Amino acid sequence: MKKNIRLFQPYIGKEELEQIKDSFDKTWIGLGNKVSILEENFKEYFNEPDGECIALNSATAALHLALNVYDFPKGSEVLIPNITFVSTSHAVLYNGLKPVFVDVEEETFQMSVSDLEKKITKKTVAIIPVHFGGHYCDMNAIMRLAKKKKLKVIEDCANCLGGKYDNKYLGTIGDIGCFSFEEKKNMTSGDGGLIFTKDKSLVVKLNKLRWVGINKDTWKRIKSQNSKDEDPYHWYYEVDVLGYKYNMNDLSACIAIEQLKKLDKMNNIRENLISYYLEKLGKSEFYKPTFPYDLNNSGYWLFSLRVKDKNNLINHLKKNGIATGVHFMPNTLHPLYHEYDKNDTPISYNHWEEILTLPLHCYLENEDVDYIATTIKSFYEN
Repeated sequence: MKKNIRLFQPYIGKEELEQIKDSFDKTWIGLGNKVSILEENFKEYFNEPDGECIALNSATAALHLALNVYDFPKGSEVLIPNITFVSTSHAVLYNGLKPVFVDVEEETFQMSVSDLEKKITKKTVAIIPVHFGGHYCDMNAIMRLAKKKKLKVIEDCANCLGGKYDNKYLGTIGDIGCFSFEEKKNMTSGDGGLIFTKDKSLVVKLNKLRWVGINKDTWKRIKSQNSKDEDPYHWYYEVDVLGYKYNMNDLSACIAIEQLKKLDKMNNIRENLISYYLEKLGKSEFYKPTFPYDLNNSGYWLFSLRVKDKNNLINHLKKNGIATGVHFMPNTLHPLYHEYDKNDTPISYNHWEEILTLPLHCYLENEDVDYIATTIKSFYEN
């Protein structure tokens, strides 16, 4: 019987439905108490009582606001890896800043610190390291460099939620961490995102920016209305910054609250599946793992290989009911970013066409991995 193996699949169940039912029973589904609960739960998860979390409708929004909150001069430069999803570079353009694309390391496919250092100029204001695929960047080196050059560090953690580096959660090392709860990621709320920061001076403005610039969200106004204070101005709010409609709602937060409880379990399942993939695939002259997978407190979002004859392999897997993907092509190959292409990221250009993403999700079974590995090997044997 032909298989039908999905590339990604969210790990959701009755617990999420019960949380949603609770919000339905309370008839409050917008920005409300569930969002606040999620934010507090993440502070506890990160073990960062002095940090603050702001829940949003996407990681793209998180990246946008992470740059916006600093009010960098227009035209300032932000260093980002060329291998990343376009949300990273879009966030730079949204803020009237200039993306400067950095090459990746040959072995890890993460931002190259040596190339990063070469591309810092007097106009550089920030670095956005992207923990691509869930593998970590060299954050110690990046933070040393940023401190020396007085640059802000915004971690793009869309691919790595729950992963650690030097016993610290990725996203809690830089000035700001940006996370994704999109359907396919480590955990999901359907769509959603989160900002984490220990810089208290940013929090008030970030909360305004996510809620169209309003200084008191609807939930706070309702709580004021229901208090016993004789204040007819419970409704009153002011707008003093140009904000955006980026807030998370309680329905999404309901799903995320339960997903966060399962996050370590889900990451552990993916770790075990990756370990089994590596065992079953073995070594080959035709393929090798994209990353040097470090399966200890990891937050890997995808499993991928660098393969030869990729397009034919994709078709072979498709015919055998195995979904695949490609994450990601260099940003400067997209027409929108052609003007930023300096032809100075050779590793990104030379190797991205080898990368092939294979199925990885919590419903995947070892027998599915057996089938995928056998199908790949049969392609190259023939």
